[in-house]
Amino acid sequence: MSPLEPFGARLRRAMDGRGPLCVGIDPHASLLTEWGLNDDVAGLERFTRTVVEAMADRVAVLKPQSAFFERFGSRGVAVLEKAVAEARAAGALVVMDAKRGDIGSTMAAYAESFLHKDAPLFSDALTVSPYLGYGSLKPAVELARESGAGLFVLALTSNPEGGEVQHALRSDGRNVAATMLAHLAAENAGEDPLGSFGAVVGATLGDLSSYDLDVNGPLLAPGIGAQGATPADLPAVFGAAVRNVVPNVSRGVLRHGPDVVALRDAAQRFADEIRDALDPE
Repeated sequence: MSPLEPFGARLRRAMDGRGPLCVGIDPHASLLTEWGLNDDVAGLERFTRTVVEAMADRVAVLKPQSAFFERFGSRGVAVLEKAVAEARAAGALVVMDAKRGDIGSTMAAYAESFLHKDAPLFSDALTVSPYLGYGSLKPAVELARESGAGLFVLALTSNPEGGEVQHALRSDGRNVAATMLAHLAAENAGEDPLGSFGAVVGATLGDLSSYDLDVNGPLLAPGIGAQGATPADLPAVFGAAVRNVVPNVSRGVLRHGPDVVALRDAAQRFADEIRDALDPE
């Protein structure tokens, strides 16, 4: 099996064709209860299958949160494996939200779990944590390039605790988040139409004009919906880089389940609001 076309190129095409919306697959125990499901593997499987059925043939990106599957052990991971395969077969790109980060052979093993083309959990992209130093991500960067996958690196996250690390100043006067963005710009230099190495940047953070977000790669933007941000906020937060934003909505869509039509309608409303915000004419 030959490597895929680079993730950035595939993502650009999916965003142009389906719109940039990313829907999370986050089977919280509370959501399972809201759907009338038990907090067990059967409930997990029903929830996940319904979201994939509702979304995979129409949204650009689906983003399963690995932790909500791992908590059920091997049977939960089996549900995740099936969901990834079915979502990709239906045309959605899958970003595995696992936020892995380590060094050396351990980071390489994490990368092989999600980025090797023959892995059961092979995904189009993986979220990773660079806070053992950006260089610790090298095994994931190399395997992603080899397989045609991508990475989303935590840079400016929406959780309030993130600032104590991400805003910390280095000896050169640049803060940690800006350093991560600069590394990503270097990874994506010369790539067309879009690099494969993106950043996670919260949509709730307000004015980010002091940062150079134009890293020639995608910007995964959590925080829309339940966390308080709206599609209308995107241009002010991301400025000129808004063309590369992948807005993520999870609970704002998922709370409309288990009805497939209601889920699709909710996703379409967000997609329409995003389109109107990014292209008001």
